[in-house]
Amino acid sequence: MCSSDLLMASGAVAAIQDMGAAGLTSSSVEMAGKGGVGIELDLDAVPQREEGMSAYEMMLSESQERMLAILKPGREADGQRIFEKWGLDAATIGQTTDTGRIVLKHQGLVVCDLPLAPLSDDAPLYDRPWVAPAPQPTLVATDVPPPADYAAAVRQLMGSPDMASKRWIWEQYDRHVMADTMEDSATGADAGIVRVHGTKKALAVTSDCTPRYVQNDPYEGGKQAVAEAWRNLTAVGATPIAITDNLNFGNPERPEIMGQIVRAIEGMALACRELDFPVVSGNVSLYNETNGQAIPPTPTIGAVGLIADYDRHADFSSLKPGDVLVLLGETRGELGASMYLREILGREDGAPPAVDLARERRTGDFVRDMIEGEQIAVVHDLSDGGLIAAAAEMALASGVGITLELQGVLPPQAELFGEDQARYLVAAADADPLLAVAKAAGIPARRVGVAGGADLAVADLFELPLEQLKDAYEGWMPAYMG
Repeated sequence: MCSSDLLMASGAVAAIQDMGAAGLTSSSVEMAGKGGVGIELDLDAVPQREEGMSAYEMMLSESQERMLAILKPGREADGQRIFEKWGLDAATIGQTTDTGRIVLKHQGLVVCDLPLAPLSDDAPLYDRPWVAPAPQPTLVATDVPPPADYAAAVRQLMGSPDMASKRWIWEQYDRHVMADTMEDSATGADAGIVRVHGTKKALAVTSDCTPRYVQNDPYEGGKQAVAEAWRNLTAVGATPIAITDNLNFGNPERPEIMGQIVRAIEGMALACRELDFPVVSGNVSLYNETNGQAIPPTPTIGAVGLIADYDRHADFSSLKPGDVLVLLGETRGELGASMYLREILGREDGAPPAVDLARERRTGDFVRDMIEGEQIAVVHDLSDGGLIAAAAEMALASGVGITLELQGVLPPQAELFGEDQARYLVAAADADPLLAVAKAAGIPARRVGVAGGADLAVADLFELPLEQLKDAYEGWMPAYMG
């Protein structure tokens, strides 16, 4: 356990908050405001890295790895013993009051004395002028041409910056602190899974956003960012609990950028309500532009879920030869704003796939029930790159080939690369019971392939050796960094 864990376990803590944006100002004001109390701080007692810091600098410093804890009366010594054990700088810098005010003292002077209510309860509400983004046309699958070479297209897609392995980055860090990491998204699961000490519980964590969707339709893109985070937690067997958002946009003083912000937030809010997925924290980064060119709108969602029994979780790295692959969810062949469109055809047009939140919830709840009931343990959600990308990632993570079978209703490029939402690729030794249960629950489900061999293949269309696919998938980042 780390120092904050031990401090919490001691029972000495009345409130605690990390210091993020605005440092000591935000943490002290927010905690006191939420608690309905005042707070008085002695800034001379604040540990400082250099001499002569002003009150302004101390209150707004965003130095990292700091927390502000409010201890129960008489428990200061308990907290100090824990900090000393871990060799941490800690100091008593103030106390709560019944005044409803924030009072700051520095060098014998009161340098701030303000009521807390306007700071914590009555933040200004901006209503900047905004214009709704122009709608993109919905692309018909038959209007999007197939690739000249399917195998080459899959190799190119999986070796693109968005899709390629980021192993070069994550293998440089210890992601298994205290040996509690059970699964991670880097090696074959849709969310990271970390055990909770002393229990059978585990936490699942993920972060998601698809900026190209938000660019083409901020409302649907905002919904999709939340829905995909919910889906990734579900795919490992976790019950989604809550999200934090990180809203990254350009200059909000430009009406078209403000329109992206407004519509994305409206989409995110609807998804959170419909999926019972509350926002518990977040931050905003605006004015991200260079020479008047804004970054793609990127409302990133971080999310956490709970696995009641970590022996009952799923990944997509334990596929076995002979396993039958089943696709859960409805496929319409959505190719607007898709990875296929951008990486293979060099286009970025089209409306992104619509997000049906009722379907997301119905399909996701079914998948989670199947995982908890130990009826499936190999699960991967479908998102970027569609069915073929999910199958490729599953095959690479498991080291087992996959042969897919096309249904033939849609053009092959739409069936393979379409990015329809609310879908999962699952595997089972015997697919018949799963198909029967899905049918009874009203969940679209069909057999789409079988595991085995050393190729990623689509019957009567192409065969791609996994070794070639792995070279493309694992090779992009080292080559780029080199």
